[in-house]
Amino acid sequence: MTVTLAQFRTPLVLALDVGTSSVRAVLYDVSGRALEGAEGRTPYQMTATADGGVEIDADKLAGLICGTIDQFYERARALVPRLEESLCAVACSTFWHACLGVGEDGRAVTPLYNWSDTRSAPDAAALAERPGAEWIHARTGVVPHASYYPAKILWLRRTDPALSARVARWMSIGEYLYLKIFGRAVCGVSMASGTGLFNPNDCRWDSEMLAAVGVAERQLAPLAEGDEGLAGMRGEFAARWPALSQVPWMPAVGDGAASNVGSGCVREDLIAINVGTSGAMRVCWPADHVRIPRGLWCYRASRRYALVGGALSNAGDVYAWCRQTLRLPGRDDEVDAALSRLAPDGHGLTVLPFFSGERSTGWADYARAAVVGMSLSTGPLEVVRAALDSVCYRFAAIYDRLREEVPAGARIIASGAGFLKSEVYPQTMADVIGVPVVASAVPEASSRGAALLALEALGRVEDLGAVPTPLGAVYEPDPARHEIYRRGRGRQERLYELLVAPGPHVLSTP
Repeated sequence: MTVTLAQFRTPLVLALDVGTSSVRAVLYDVSGRALEGAEGRTPYQMTATADGGVEIDADKLAGLICGTIDQFYERARALVPRLEESLCAVACSTFWHACLGVGEDGRAVTPLYNWSDTRSAPDAAALAERPGAEWIHARTGVVPHASYYPAKILWLRRTDPALSARVARWMSIGEYLYLKIFGRAVCGVSMASGTGLFNPNDCRWDSEMLAAVGVAERQLAPLAEGDEGLAGMRGEFAARWPALSQVPWMPAVGDGAASNVGSGCVREDLIAINVGTSGAMRVCWPADHVRIPRGLWCYRASRRYALVGGALSNAGDVYAWCRQTLRLPGRDDEVDAALSRLAPDGHGLTVLPFFSGERSTGWADYARAAVVGMSLSTGPLEVVRAALDSVCYRFAAIYDRLREEVPAGARIIASGAGFLKSEVYPQTMADVIGVPVVASAVPEASSRGAALLALEALGRVEDLGAVPTPLGAVYEPDPARHEIYRRGRGRQERLYELLVAPGPHVLSTP
């Protein structure tokens, strides 16, 4: 998917991708192919606190994004003659659900609270009681959970009313970035659909949910009415990136939606799995109105494309935790080879991978990780293999809900660099779920998807489903291993019922 300048076809799109651990800027052509060497990349870390907080200074993150654009701009100007004549848009993908409060002067007054911040779990639980979880799910496509805006807003109001009173508007990092660059913020329907304050079938802020939380519509960024982008950037930024000042900057889209589009999963018979720091399984297709299944969420990729699926708060970071905490020797490929020599479910362990609480399908904020079944013979490799199995079991639980909404024979397309570098992980996923898993050959699905959505919005691409998307290896499920994992999954479900389903008091410290 990375090509040279000689292979590039105009028009071009700069795609920004703001992830939870890095910011990337990539240049794409009209076929969704990235230009080799024309990119910027900046790793970073959010701050995690002992009470469950995960946050970052919003101005710091905005500065990192701008610095990444600087990297890209310098390299692209050297590679692409007359860059300003070839570009047609700037696109942006960023993580859903995270929010910050902005004052009347347009400056951040709170940190950016990440989706994995669980301090607002009690407030989510209170929302589930009043006005009710089912009522909220039917209206907004989400369940009461610490991931979303309502719980975070209520948490800050409860714990720091003075700071809460200084907030004039709530927004994502995408809107805040544009507020700094253009002097105004516009919220695309994709980002709005991930807030918990938006009706994904009506494509509007939900007035009844706003009333339930005590938030006025003026306290949110105005919704983008159509497919237009922002223009007229402030002088300092126009001078900083003159070639980017002449094109529309499209409203940010949720990274999950962009990932589906970027991996070519824009039909009901294509299910996307992404294993990054967190994980998700999603179906995206053109639809004005959709049914919202129990235990799953419904968001939007755009006004045209609906997105239904489930998410895991912990996926790739489960392996990262094991790698660091258990101090496994050797390279990742050597660890992977050692894991492949272990018999399926031969470790005898049962793991709940809820380091940051549970989202789909039980939405238990208070859930925490657990490893059960260890003996004196248990070694680090067995724990790692059991942890990977456990993540696959959680994906299988989402698939069970999702397959009721998709045609028979739907294919699973998997993305995620760490996931696909492994031979064990995708094969285990296929064996656990019991259907083939096809590896995506797109290295940066979220940024590619943001670029393609921008091209479609501007009329440069007529049909997202017609854009060629490369695929890689196919992992076929083994029926015997599927039966073994079915029993292992049953153990996990029983442990879940014991430790998580009864409620937070089971896991609380005396």
